[in-house]
Amino acid sequence: MPMFVTRYFLMLTSYLREREEGATAVEYGVMVALIAAVIIASVAALGTKLKGTFDFVTSVLP
Repeated sequence: MPMFVTRYFLMLTSYLREREEGATAVEYGVMVALIAAVIIASVAALGTKLKGTFDFVTSVLP
């Protein structure tokens, strides 16, 4: 890794550690990402089951 990239990364991490709001924003961002992942997984799992249920009901109807 080039030296200027390493230096910039170290300066950025040092700056973010000094800011209290940055840590809070990061925590909220992680929370939102986890909630979104759970919602996506739930919708995907529920969608598959609902499709199976609707297919069954459709096949039973005359």
